Parts: sequence; structure tokens; C-alpha cells
Amino acid sequence: MAPTPLHAGTVAPSAAESEADFKRDVARHLYATYPNRVWRGKLPPLLYAVMVTETTFGPQGQVEAVQVLREPAQAKEVMPWVLHLIRRAGPYPAPARLEAPTKITEVWLVDKTGLFQVDTLSEGQN
Repeated sequence: MAPTPLHAGTVAPSAAESEADFKRDVARHLYATYPNRVWRGKLPPLLYAVMVTETTFGPQGQVEAVQVLREPAQAKEVMPWVLHLIRRAGPYPAPARLEAPTKITEVWLVDKTGLFQVDTLSEGQN
């Protein structure tokens, strides 16, 4: 079951001038929204699931679409959970300096306990 997101009120627009910088802003937003679900430190050598998503953001930071580019081996369990996390974390920082819609691709690294890191902010593996 996906956790309840923690929102700190209004989200400031992103100052990112590139998709790579916006991707980092989105990843930081995810970590701030689900702080108790983020794996801290290096991940274990064997991950439970690896999933790749492409998320499309509108001009106000709203999620317009999420597409799975690579399903995890545990698709029935992990895929709906990650998609739910993405959608419930909105609104994201608005991509104010980028042309909307803005798409980013992210790799989700999920442990057996349901903790995650995204590749953009990953601390690597042991």
C-alpha cells in the first residue's frame, strides 16, 4: 500500500533551465513528500525491483501522464505502488522555465521492505 504523502503547502516553481535540473527538482520533491519511504545510504546489492517511468508534467506542475517504460519483475506488486506514489505526490514544482508539457524519465530502485531511491538521487549500491 502506498503511503500518504506529506505536503508542506504550496510548492514553489522550479528554477530549472534544463530537463536534467527539473528532474532533480522532481526527485527532491518526491523525497520530501515520502521521507519515511526513502532508503537512506547505499542500497543493498540485490534490489527487489527496478522500474523505469516517464512522467509528463503540465505547466502548473500537475502530472498529466505516467508511462511505464520498463516493468519490474514484481509488476503486480510494485508497479501500481510506484504509479500511485508519483500521482499522489503532486503538485510538483512547476517547470516555469521549460516548455510544457515537460517529460522526465526516472529509474525507481525499490527494496523488499518498500523503501525506494530514484536513480537521480541514488547513493549507489553496496
